[in-house]
Amino acid sequence: MNNIFKTFLLGILTALLFSAFIYFAEYNLTNKLVNTLFGLASLALFLYIPKRAIPIAGFFIGLFWFYWIGYSFKYLDVHYMTPIITLAFGFIYLLFFLPLYFTDKAYIRALLLFGLSFIEPFDWNWLQIELIFVQSYIGVYKYQLFTVLLALAIPQFIKENKYKYIPLFLLLVSINYGYPKQEDAPLKIKLASTDIDQRYKWSREAQIPTIRYIFTEIQKAKAQKYDLILFPESVFPLYINKYPNLLNKLKELSQGIVIIAGSLFKENGVSYNVSNMFKDGKYVVAKKFVLVPFGEYIPLPKFFKKFVNDTFFHGESDFSTADAPTDFIIKDIKLRNAICYEATCPELYEGDVKYMLVMSNNAWFAPSIEPTLQNLLLKYYARKYGVTIYHATNYMGSGIIK
Repeated sequence: MNNIFKTFLLGILTALLFSAFIYFAEYNLTNKLVNTLFGLASLALFLYIPKRAIPIAGFFIGLFWFYWIGYSFKYLDVHYMTPIITLAFGFIYLLFFLPLYFTDKAYIRALLLFGLSFIEPFDWNWLQIELIFVQSYIGVYKYQLFTVLLALAIPQFIKENKYKYIPLFLLLVSINYGYPKQEDAPLKIKLASTDIDQRYKWSREAQIPTIRYIFTEIQKAKAQKYDLILFPESVFPLYINKYPNLLNKLKELSQGIVIIAGSLFKENGVSYNVSNMFKDGKYVVAKKFVLVPFGEYIPLPKFFKKFVNDTFFHGESDFSTADAPTDFIIKDIKLRNAICYEATCPELYEGDVKYMLVMSNNAWFAPSIEPTLQNLLLKYYARKYGVTIYHATNYMGSGIIK
């Protein structure tokens, strides 16, 4: 019984250390030294804990990171799915880390853990192993993760004192340095955040007050001489191309300021999640390039996909996507457009990207750590690729990420 209890505690401890940086950020308790030590300790535990503790660690990491995903189902009137989805993510990450269970050798576990850093279950990429070091003294590149794992694994082989400093040398190699330079865009950008409850947001009575708020914010931004105003994802809770009078009013307002706002868009019977740019009386629509798995499309075979859509999404088909990311050109400055989840995908950072405009609607998951985890992921990608991110959200998470 004592061994079982000890194994359970080691699994829980591994999960807690692996997840602590998220909750430190959530409560403004972040400390780079503590994050460094906790991150190193969590990886070391993964390499050395008894094999029966591995599934326990994986299960609780799934809960600690993604307990909030099921919250969105209450807006689909299937409240009972919330605990089921939460437990499902626990089991998904139990299976994700399970390969480590089949060996006691630290160096093999290190190689497996490094390999797992390339895997995205069901196309869901929000568990990046390197992310544990995003606010620490350790870097977030793959080679830095590899050197950390190597440093933690090789003490198992070091027998002579003359080699005892090799792990320390490897940790020095993994120190946080050498990232691309980030710059502010040479534009005056206003981030127009909102805090609208998700259920009210899509109700008929919310439409007119929301549109009035948007028009008021645009007028204020024009008076304050902003070059651009960025609104959150689906700030217009409607299929915008079905409202020509609204489009004409926004074109009119765009004389003297660029307006970028999210909405839905329907074309030839197909639905899109889009950003809409209004500039000098002209209108450009930017369709989302990377969809959210299980939120905007179902990454399952056709039969299961139809069952899930019929059961949970009222028979609606998956959203469709653009063929490539969209760049907006404003005063000869190129800004990459991204809608929520796709801003946390490496595909959006390919090519010549210095500035990114991101819009999100985090109210699906309120209240939870989701905006904090999203913010940490945006910092991770901004740092890796040298991109300055301008992020406007509904609920929490707005800001400039550098």
